[in-house]
Formats: sequence, C-alpha cells, structure tokens
Amino acid sequence: MRTMTTPPGRPAAPARRDAEATKADILKAARHLLARHAHADITLKDVADRAGVSPPLILKYFGNKDTLFARVMSFDTDADTLLDAPLDDLGRHMVRHVLSSQRERGADPLLRIAFAPLHGDHGDILRANFRAQVTERLAARLTGPDAGLRAELAVAALVGLGVMYGIARGPHLRDTDTEAVADRYGAAVQAQLTPGR
Repeated sequence: MRTMTTPPGRPAAPARRDAEATKADILKAARHLLARHAHADITLKDVADRAGVSPPLILKYFGNKDTLFARVMSFDTDADTLLDAPLDDLGRHMVRHVLSSQRERGADPLLRIAFAPLHGDHGDILRANFRAQVTERLAARLTGPDAGLRAELAVAALVGLGVMYGIARGPHLRDTDTEAVADRYGAAVQAQLTPGR
C-alpha cells in the first residue's frame, strides 16, 4: 500500500470542509450569540469567530447577515423534534427534549424567545415564528376546548423549565436525572395537553 506524501517545497492541501457540518456550526454559533446579545450588536465576525470559520465562508453559505438570522429565528426544525411524540406521551417527551438540549448542547432552542425584546424589529419576527411554528402547531394537535390557551400554557411551562435550568442554573434541577424530572414535570405539561386523562 502506497502512502501519499506532500512533495518537499509544496504546501499540504487544506483539509476539505464538510459543507453541511460547517453550516450547522455557523447556525449553532449564531443561535448562541442571538440568545445572549441584541441582533444589532452581533457581527458576522462574531459568528465566524465562534464557529471557527471565516466571515466570507458565512457569506458563501448564507448570503448575508439577515439571511443567516432569518434561519436562526426560525423554530421549524426545533419544533419538529420537540413535537415528535404521540400526544399521550408528549409532555414527558418535551421535558426530556428541553433538558437534553441544555445538557448536550448547552442551550435550549426554545429559550431564544425569552430574548425577543433585545432584538427590536427582529424580535417581532422571532415572536411571530415562535407562535406559528411552536404554539399554534402544538394547538393544532390538541382536541377539546381552549386548545390555543392549553398549548401556550404547556409551552410556558417548558420555557420556564429551560430558564430555571439554563439561566437561573437551579442546582437541584441540574443535579436531578432527566427521567426523574420528566416523570414529575412531564405530568404537569401533559395536564394541559390532554386534560382529564
């Protein structure tokens, strides 16, 4: 078996990037910054530095800052995962999703809504996306009276859980096993989704 080596005096070819992984890193970096800073204060250089890429690479993949943040301000993909369970077990599933997002990725995508007031006009986009892609989509799955209110109360409980875990850093919550929290807190969320069951 022959080993490839770089001839003397010739620079080694740079490692090829995985485009999809790089885009995911850029989006993750932008989400992280958006959850901590006002949209107007975030530069492409900030995102590039956090993602470990160059600003021109962000432009190549996303076109401009507004296009990048339009993707970041969408909750579609996160809602797909959040709502991916049968209705009868959805409360527990959503609690596990919030906690695993915090524990594995250091952030809960739902928590971006808590920072909407920081983003001026972009905050309005964030709120509208959140309502359409998370709460209204959840409400459409519910039966019985007050589906919209019940969906908002269930999501409010999840956002509160995310705030206590990720922002307030409640030590008891952080030290408790995910399944144990899902058993206790999931029931409270489920009570809004399927009342009377």
